[in-house]
Amino acid sequence: MTATRRGGGLLVAGTTSDAGKSVVTAGICRWLTRRGVKVAPFKAQNMSLNSFVTREGAEIGRAQAMQAQAARVEPTALMNPVLLKPGGDQSSQVVLLGKPVGEMSARGFFGEPGGSSTGKELHGGGRERLLGVVTDCLEQLRGTYDAVICEGAGSPAEINLRRTDIVNMGIARAARFPVVVVGDIDRGGVFASFFGTTALLSPEDQSLIAGYLVNKFRGDVSLLEPGMEMLRGLTGRATYGVLPFRHGLGIDEEDGLRVSLRGSVRESAVAPPVGADVLRVAVCAVPLMSNFTDVDALAAEPGVVVRFVDRAEELVDADLVVVPGTRGTVKALAWLRERGLADALAARAAEGRPVLGICGGFQVLGEHIEDEVESRAGAVDGLGLLPVRVRFAREKTLARPVGSALGEEVSGYEIHHGVAEVLGGTPFLDGCRVGEVWGTHWHGSLESDGFRRAFLREVAAAAGRRFVPAPDTSFGALREEQLDLLGDLIEEHADTDALMRLIEGGAPTGLPFLPPGAP
Repeated sequence: MTATRRGGGLLVAGTTSDAGKSVVTAGICRWLTRRGVKVAPFKAQNMSLNSFVTREGAEIGRAQAMQAQAARVEPTALMNPVLLKPGGDQSSQVVLLGKPVGEMSARGFFGEPGGSSTGKELHGGGRERLLGVVTDCLEQLRGTYDAVICEGAGSPAEINLRRTDIVNMGIARAARFPVVVVGDIDRGGVFASFFGTTALLSPEDQSLIAGYLVNKFRGDVSLLEPGMEMLRGLTGRATYGVLPFRHGLGIDEEDGLRVSLRGSVRESAVAPPVGADVLRVAVCAVPLMSNFTDVDALAAEPGVVVRFVDRAEELVDADLVVVPGTRGTVKALAWLRERGLADALAARAAEGRPVLGICGGFQVLGEHIEDEVESRAGAVDGLGLLPVRVRFAREKTLARPVGSALGEEVSGYEIHHGVAEVLGGTPFLDGCRVGEVWGTHWHGSLESDGFRRAFLREVAAAAGRRFVPAPDTSFGALREEQLDLLGDLIEEHADTDALMRLIEGGAPTGLPFLPPGAP
């Protein structure tokens, strides 16, 4: 494989959502990088509330940013040209090439009658225009990299969406990329899922389904071999590996309530707390929670226990409460009030017990919100715990700020429509602090090791805990270890020679058609 020709590639599809496409893609990227292959990740269309800001100020899915880290390359908007950010009411903000271009209903996005959109850039051509954008991005990557590893979305056999598909077989067909289908055997029914996924595709799509990859297997692989042989006999396609189940293996989640690195740290052998006490962190699971991966860095610290909560009584024994980001600040405010969490937060502030608001959580803690953009609710009173007034602007702030706080250097990233006017308190990053209530728009600030330790010392002192941050925890090193483990899984448990042949030469010729095919 050489960089002088158009790069090869592979599409990693899945039998279901959460089958393991993201981690397999990252693992393949890390394995190829170790072999000296210049590789890039790619996901044509992503739906996620967890996003990241690239150096050029583009917003992409966090999973693609972490896959880029696995490939040891800088993430760019080319790697995730279409990002959908759900906002409730069956609509999503559409981010195209890193910039928001409007809100669109699901029916509108998929070109159904009655669909609606506020994004002028999406009218006229719809699916064809988006397919043109994503294929152009993919071709640019192929012109720069030896290989591009694409991640699909959901299942390629979602026959109701095939006509408008630009992320699964749509992009595979356009690029003539071979497809490996990942199945989560921990859920059961993996052989039926492999067969059914293939048999529901058209002959043209089936010709690119090269084979399968079993994920999350527990036990003796020899027990699977008869099934894999039968599957090969039925489909004419190989199983390219059986990846064993590993606790905590993952990269930044697209959605859900899992915290990837927390799982890795808590479920493996970790040094005990340095001090006499643990520190308990409660994260309010607000509606449309976004970038909850911010708390991964807290959970990476030995002796810090992080949990998500949705009841006021669950804040009682917390040493720190985090109000995270959200795509629905006004909705989150109402939710906090309905559940009694708003009163619990106010009581904590009055008692001098630590509260941290990040992005939308920071806005919630302020005095007043004017929102004619996100919720269109107009004037809304905040919780009044910080002297901040927020006005929502139509232009989204996308930035990679650097600064200092608590005597330590800090870096982060910003993704928000709300513009905060800070009217008092002690400056804290771009926000402020009053007593033990802290607020900032900066995501990712807790990944700065020195700052995180200084912040936890402040929290422990205010909470009266004999907690001492470990002096040598490196969040960046933990992430690298995790990505290396993913690379190890591919290298040790997949048929890497066969995968390389697929990446370089495409799908095998003469793959049989499985009836009935697409209806």
